[in-house]
Amino acid sequence: MRAQILDLSRSVRFVRWTFDSEPWTLNYFNYFTEIEDAFIRRRGKHLLLSPMDWALIESWKTLGVPLHVALRGIEKAFDSWEAKPRKRSVKSLLYCQEEVEAQYAEWLESRVGAETGGDGEVAAAGSEGERLPFPRQGILEHLRRGRSALVQASGERKQSHEDDFTEALTRAASLLEELERDFKQSAVADAQKLEVSLTGLERMLTDAIRSVVSADRLDAIASEVKEQLRPYRKHMDANVYQQTFDNLLLKGLREQFAVPRLSLFYL
Repeated sequence: MRAQILDLSRSVRFVRWTFDSEPWTLNYFNYFTEIEDAFIRRRGKHLLLSPMDWALIESWKTLGVPLHVALRGIEKAFDSWEAKPRKRSVKSLLYCQEEVEAQYAEWLESRVGAETGGDGEVAAAGSEGERLPFPRQGILEHLRRGRSALVQASGERKQSHEDDFTEALTRAASLLEELERDFKQSAVADAQKLEVSLTGLERMLTDAIRSVVSADRLDAIASEVKEQLRPYRKHMDANVYQQTFDNLLLKGLREQFAVPRLSLFYL
C-alpha cells in the first residue's frame, strides 16, 4: 500500500513543492521521492521500488539519516558499481544500504566537536584536521551563488513553464541549501563528500534539461559544437572526440537553461 501511495505521489509532486508553506523545506513525502528518483536515475531504467525498499527508506528516515547523506550514499554505491560493472544489474535499493549507512556513520562523526551557538544553530568548532582545496568560506560562498542562481532560474521559468525542469530547479535549490547548511555546521568539513553530492545534483539537473529540451534546440546546439570541433577532429582519438563533444553539448545546454555549475572544480 505504501508503494502504491508513494508511486501516486509522483504525479502531484510539483503541487506539493508549490503549495508547501515552506517551499524550500523537504517534507515527509519528499524524503521518499527524492531517494526513489536518485536510485532510478542512477540505475538508468525505471524500476518501481519494492515494499522492502520502502521499508528501508522508512528505517533511514526513522534513524535520522539526513536526505543529502542518503543521496550521497546512493551516488557512491553506483559509482563503485560502475567502476567494476557486474553482469547483473542493480535491482534493489538494498544494494545501496551498506554505503548509505557508512556515509551516515561518517556524517555523525563529522558532527563531533561542533558547538551550539546562541541562536540555537550548530556552529563549527574549528577547522583543525580539515583538508580543503579552498577556504571553507570560499566554498560556502560558491554554494550560496549556486543556490541563488537556481532560485532565480526557477522563478524566471515558472513565469512561462510548469514542467519537470522547473520542479528540478526547485528541488536542487532546496537540496543545495541543505548541503550548504551541513557543510557550515560540520566540525571537520569534507570537500570530497560534498563534491559527490554536488555531482549528483548536476546529474539530476542534466537529466531534467534533456527531458524538456526541444529536438530543434538540441540539434542547433549540437551543430554549433560540431562546427567548433571541426578543425580539431582529425587530430583527436574517436573516444576523446566523443567525450569532448558531449561535454561541450552539455555546456551549451546549461547555458541555454541558465543552470550553474555546482562542482567545486568551478569555484
